[in-house]
Amino acid sequence: AGGISRTGDVMREFSAVYEQQYAVALFNSVRYEIEGGGGTQPQLLHRKDPLAGRTIFSGNLFQYLEENRKWRNRFVNVPNSYAIHLYETRTAHERGLHPKVTINCAGYKALTSLDEYMELINNSLPGIKAKVGSNPFIKCATPFPLILWHPYARHHYFCVMTEKEQKKWHAVLQDCVRHSNNAGLPENNTVQTPAFTDAVRLYRQAKGHYGTWDMMCGEPPQILANLVMESLHPQVRNVIGPRLKGKLQQRQRHWMLISDAVYRQVASQTAGQYGALVQACESRKAPLDARLRTDMDQVVTSKEHVSNKIRALVMPKAEQLLRTSVQPYISSILEALMEPTSRGFSEVREVFFRELVEISKNSANEGDKEKLGDNLERLSMLAFHPVKMQSCYEKVEELNLEGLQQRFEVSGTSVFISRAQILMREQMDNAVYTFEQLLHQSLENQGEEDMVKTIQRCQDRVLKKFDYDSSTVRKKFFREALLQIIIPYMLQQLSPSCSAELPHFKELIFEDFSRFLLVDNMFEEVVLQSVTKDIMMAVKEAAVQRRHNLYRDSIILTNSDPNLHLLEDSPSVDWATKFGGEDANGSAVDGVDGVEGKAAGRKRKQVVSMIQLDGVPLPYESCMEVPGVELIPEEDGEAAESRKEEDEEEEDDDEEEDGAEPPPEDPKSPDSVNEIRGLINPVLEMTVPLKEEGQGEGEGEGPDGAEPTTITAEDGVQEEVTLRTSSNTDNPCRATHTSSPRHRLFLYSHYVRCKCCDFNLYLKA
Repeated sequence: AGGISRTGDVMREFSAVYEQQYAVALFNSVRYEIEGGGGTQPQLLHRKDPLAGRTIFSGNLFQYLEENRKWRNRFVNVPNSYAIHLYETRTAHERGLHPKVTINCAGYKALTSLDEYMELINNSLPGIKAKVGSNPFIKCATPFPLILWHPYARHHYFCVMTEKEQKKWHAVLQDCVRHSNNAGLPENNTVQTPAFTDAVRLYRQAKGHYGTWDMMCGEPPQILANLVMESLHPQVRNVIGPRLKGKLQQRQRHWMLISDAVYRQVASQTAGQYGALVQACESRKAPLDARLRTDMDQVVTSKEHVSNKIRALVMPKAEQLLRTSVQPYISSILEALMEPTSRGFSEVREVFFRELVEISKNSANEGDKEKLGDNLERLSMLAFHPVKMQSCYEKVEELNLEGLQQRFEVSGTSVFISRAQILMREQMDNAVYTFEQLLHQSLENQGEEDMVKTIQRCQDRVLKKFDYDSSTVRKKFFREALLQIIIPYMLQQLSPSCSAELPHFKELIFEDFSRFLLVDNMFEEVVLQSVTKDIMMAVKEAAVQRRHNLYRDSIILTNSDPNLHLLEDSPSVDWATKFGGEDANGSAVDGVDGVEGKAAGRKRKQVVSMIQLDGVPLPYESCMEVPGVELIPEEDGEAAESRKEEDEEEEDDDEEEDGAEPPPEDPKSPDSVNEIRGLINPVLEMTVPLKEEGQGEGEGEGPDGAEPTTITAEDGVQEEVTLRTSSNTDNPCRATHTSSPRHRLFLYSHYVRCKCCDFNLYLKA
């Protein structure tokens, strides 16, 4: 009830701010459309839908199920939406069944360490601290965990078998988080996106929160849910935290469940109310747009008149603040931003260059056109390959504002790191797409006689264009980052002395224009203009330093390559078809997935390759086949002790046996081939004594060590079978079986398997 009430209060206040900012954003959009905007033209081409017909990754990993505290194998599919879909088996995915779990990664953090995770957990409940060396409430099944942590929502626990798998999955999960965080507010929506971002910023500023916000991520309803939880979460924690009973791990688990329940309830409320808010604003857009286009000159004149009055009040105070508290630190902030960002973009260039060199080498040595098509198909998805791009992303993650972060009250660097990484991915894809179009154009005009030289010429042209575009993109990023750091600080310092005077300026605005001209927005624009000159000068001076590989915008003229931009809307080249190859069966992308795209005669291709592990029994096709406690321990701690006897008897049975006996259900059809096999050939657990080594055939034994045995099934029916031990003396576990008195065996339809080492005892009915 408290969550619903708080959500309603926040949404009412936010809606009022949003409606105001919607009209302002519409005014700015129409004015820009009428007056036009300048800016340099990018040299590289931009691909509109690079991931059409692709998936990012799929594979098997182990998931921790909190309902029964068990680890189970799951098939994971990451489509081009970057949502994570979990299925019981790959077959379930291929049959088009709904996933068991779908994870939207916005707001999450991908972790690979239980220690780092427990540190975050211990900080979630103030006053409840774990003792040094205490066991976490979850014991990872392998030494290679993967955890998705969220400050409010449910956490997700996975693990894999090798370090190589862990690194690849971690890169994929980070890419899912990165994309989900930035995909909810499209830049091409010039009204709704600025209206929403400005409304969130102004709402938080009214509550005393200035500067960047780490939870400004995901779709607008998710961001609004985070906005509600920013104030609601501490209150719920303070009320419920002291009332939680039980041991430390139990209290932590219960608090996470409560937090997730509250967050889901809040998110459901914000989604409905935000949808209604946008619909109401959009319904009033047409008459507002018509009025703006009719009275644009008068609105602009009125705005300039009021802005000059506000500037006269604010500028003396702003200039004093700039001289004493801002200007001395601009160069330091810029340097802290430039070093890791420039290294990241240089790594993007290097990775792109290495891929092209490798393609040229393969083309010269092998001369196989089909192989060349496969290599070019791989290149086309380079920007979206999380593992290959990881070295680029890691360079930017070194960004550290040190003491500047405290001086300007910046909440963290994650906002800037994420933005730089998104720009790096865009520049990589632009470079790849431009290279593809140039190469395709050259092959059409000149043929395929000297492929290596053709690739080299296209490569050199693209690298020059990349150098220019990366310079332009980085300078824009530096300017925006400096504004994000400095403007909130200046607003926080100037607001106390200016806020009392600002309402008087409303009297200077005509009532007909009052929806489009807000005093608070004009005040912020004046503050922004006061510092823009210093920021532009600092970035311009940095461009002169060669070590940053920045160029003056005037060096390369716009429209310097008009013929290239005629290819802007050309579709991506299908290299496999062009060079006479088939679909390559995923060789171009190291795997295929799904059944989409069959109408085009090609399977949906996967960006990141599957992992083939030597000596590891993967992939499993059923959660029943996950290794038992010898390979994957189920759980440790007090909860495991209370369940020890039950787990020893039932640890490899169906999931229904993990807790209390469920109520009877109506019969259902089996969902997988393995379930059908289980109905036809039920698996029984039995213990069979083995004879000591060297003991010959005894009474009643058949040839080859076979002996008759009577087995009683669960329904009381007795069946007589003959056990015959295998004579494979090379089996390294043979000594174990002959020396150990008893072994746990599993009766299948045609053989008995020992659980600890897969030593088979074949049946002869």
